Amino acid sequence: MDVKPSNIAPKEQTDDRVLDLALRPKTFAEYVGQDNVKTNLKVVIGAAKKRGEPIEHVLLHGPSGLGKTTLAYLIAKELGANLKLTSGTALEKAGDIGSILTGLSDGDVLFIDEVHRLNKSVEEVIYPAMENFKLDIVIGKGSSAKTLQIDLPRFTLIAATTKISFLSSPFRSRFGSSFRLDFYNAPEIEKIISRSAELLKIKLKPEAINIIAIASRSTPRVANRLLKRVRDYAQMNDIDLIDSQTAQESLKMLEIDNKGLEETDRKILITIADKFDGGPVGLKSVAASISEEEGTIEDVYEPYLMQIGFIARTPKGRVITSAGLKHLGLKPRDELLLDI
Repeated sequence: MDVKPSNIAPKEQTDDRVLDLALRPKTFAEYVGQDNVKTNLKVVIGAAKKRGEPIEHVLLHGPSGLGKTTLAYLIAKELGANLKLTSGTALEKAGDIGSILTGLSDGDVLFIDEVHRLNKSVEEVIYPAMENFKLDIVIGKGSSAKTLQIDLPRFTLIAATTKISFLSSPFRSRFGSSFRLDFYNAPEIEKIISRSAELLKIKLKPEAINIIAIASRSTPRVANRLLKRVRDYAQMNDIDLIDSQTAQESLKMLEIDNKGLEETDRKILITIADKFDGGPVGLKSVAASISEEEGTIEDVYEPYLMQIGFIARTPKGRVITSAGLKHLGLKPRDELLLDI
């Protein structure tokens, strides 16, 4: 498969991004977790290949770092198709998506990350392209304006989003398949860490793998990032075999606790517990108190804090739970708590 990044995709590559590409699974067999999604995708791909047709458009949604981009690579590889990548933030004008669509060939796969950030004008251009494989171009303005239709090759759009509710109903309805990716369990994360360690030639004891997995927020991207930071710490201290003590010291230096919480996670919990008496409190108030963007809190930090039961959303706002207070070493206050 020839993977061709779009000419508007980011060009800079750090060492970590190069390593991330090396760690990316090359087949569905190597892709750990999301078994139901993989099973359904194999059926969709297999049936389309028997018919000799491109697969229907695919929508992948769920929290960040769970493998949506990797699945796009694997789908294209299984189809033997070229993959072109871009993101919703890069497609500012209708002409941007038009130039990409007209550059596709039959059977190509176009992957749009953060598709919920598409401009409305761009989204409207995509509608006929997805449904009828035609591109509408408006020439002129006012009463003299004319619409031309250009035939497009039969391509497959794979879109990824962390906010499926931000997509309009007409847009969602044009996807033939929609799959949600969920957080990973501990054994799956440990398997991912073991595979990555083998590829990076890192020697770890089983207890070190377990410690890193617990701190990985049930997310493969975080697991691989922590593994590389633990490796760096071990190399700087001339440690060949990483044990539990080395893993714990590495995470402590990164200010990551035994639940995988970082400084900002703890700030959110402490702010709700102390400044707002345990809640309920609105997202804007929390964001202003810790000088963080609302979107970052909602997309990056809240999903994991809610998954482990440290905060909860109520109609009136965010509330810290008894488990969250216990983690901070604070005594539960019955009149404040929401047990979940």
